[in-house]
Amino acid sequence: MTQTKQPALVAYAVEDARKGRKAYWTKIGRLFAHEDDKGFDLVLNALPVNGRIVIRQEQTREEAEADQAE
Repeated sequence: MTQTKQPALVAYAVEDARKGRKAYWTKIGRLFAHEDDKGFDLVLNALPVNGRIVIRQEQTREEAEADQAE
């Protein structure tokens, strides 16, 4: 499969941390919209051990830190 367009969203494996600590987020794939806008292709490079996958818009580190400050 050849993907030439940008991913619509990014897939992350999220592992919860102990209380008071931030969760661990690992980028594991991308979600691409179909040309007819009626579906998506999920392309994964890894699978999480705990089975939890979160699909979100990709953010730069600066954007993520700004969101946490709010």
